[in-house]
Amino acid sequence: MRNRVLAALTALVFAAPAAAAPVLMSPDWAKDACAAWNDDPVLTDKLAESGWAKNDKGRGFKVMQLYRSDCGDTPTAEMRIALKDEKAMCVYGGAPETAKLDSGADYVMNAETTRWIEMGRGDYGPMAAMMLRRLGFDGPRLEAMGNMGPFASFLRLVGKVPGETSACPAK
Repeated sequence: MRNRVLAALTALVFAAPAAAAPVLMSPDWAKDACAAWNDDPVLTDKLAESGWAKNDKGRGFKVMQLYRSDCGDTPTAEMRIALKDEKAMCVYGGAPETAKLDSGADYVMNAETTRWIEMGRGDYGPMAAMMLRRLGFDGPRLEAMGNMGPFASFLRLVGKVPGETSACPAK
């Protein structure tokens, strides 16, 4: 018994520390969000079925740039979505790299940190977020309106992907 207790205590003392969550809306967070997107059937299936993912203006992918408005006024994270095997798959999550966005296909979204957290919890959906001006949104509005279910899943994804909120993403 004593040996088991001693072994358990030793394991606790010498265990590797848990990795800290990346900063919310940072390139590392976007990488994790990209993986979470690909595990969400509402996002991968419904956005392919509706034709949303096909609207890429011939570029081969759509861009979503994100930022926390209380941390600045420029995107700090980018996700690219492409149609792969009849699914809307995230093919890149990281730092914003797409310099020229197409307002007919791409999206830029921003909100204060507290609002991202609220939307991530599902406190309100995308329609309320936009109407109450809690979510800044640039992009094809009619396309987004036709995909409110998946859009709500994306906002909840923000709450599912761990992100540190006590610091702002580096620019």
